[in-house]
Amino acid sequence: MKKFTAILLLTAFLFSTTELHQLLKLPMVFEHFAQHRKENKSISFLEFLDMHYMHGSPRDKDYKEDMKLPFKTADNYTATVSPALVPQLLPALAFPVICSAETKLPVFDLWFNHAAHLSGIWQPPRSC
Repeated sequence: MKKFTAILLLTAFLFSTTELHQLLKLPMVFEHFAQHRKENKSISFLEFLDMHYMHGSPRDKDYKEDMKLPFKTADNYTATVSPALVPQLLPALAFPVICSAETKLPVFDLWFNHAAHLSGIWQPPRSC
């Protein structure tokens, strides 16, 4: 029963949110092919599909019937709105400021030998 329910819900979802519902128009393909077959006995099914799907939608005498075929029109327009909820900052998660003292950066002059201070880079950080 769970498998059937899952398949039913998945099918309902796919038919409502994708163009999968176009497959319900599949019998129209065979009816329209039968009409073309009455007019031209030598046309094959592949030629019929080529004529209707590979060359765009030319405006011929049966244009309205052509547009009833599956995947010729997009008639499932959906707009999905996903609200972006910004969570409130909880007081328990507020981080205290560890170091708030102003630090004065040294002003470098032309005689400053910075190569001597490179070993200071690899020291662990200090707290204020």
